Amino acid sequence: MDIKDLNEEQMATLKMVKAGLRVSKVVATRAVKTKNGDFFVGMSAAWDTMQEDAGGMGADLIDGMGEGEQQSAIMRGGMTLKEAKIAGCILGMQVDLQAISHALGGGAINAAEHRAASNAIKRNYSKLLAEAVAGRNGNGNGNGAEAEVKG
Repeated sequence: MDIKDLNEEQMATLKMVKAGLRVSKVVATRAVKTKNGDFFVGMSAAWDTMQEDAGGMGADLIDGMGEGEQQSAIMRGGMTLKEAKIAGCILGMQVDLQAISHALGGGAINAAEHRAASNAIKRNYSKLLAEAVAGRNGNGNGNGAEAEVKG
């Protein structure tokens, strides 16, 4: 079965779920492997939100709200999928740049390799960010569920 096989009601459900998704955290990791060692960087960024998980940031505030108010507060605080893609690109670029800098600091790559890699990372992420901000899929093939379910 393919997304193109879904009927109108199923597509409407898919679009409704996609439109209602809110993302509260973005995670990016990067490992640079060289003959002189591996360098790993991981970062996570939480959106300005109240977490619904027990003990999370804002848990006391969430617990003091009525059921409808809780869901509303959570939904207002999350990122849309488009915003999450943009945040992912921003965080991904920072993680990639940091990992390359760690490789330079650890002596695994030289300054010229660091400069070339950093320039390529910035150039590539600039394109991805522009596509994310413009609302394009950015996967290069222009098909699949994401391209079909426009929101």
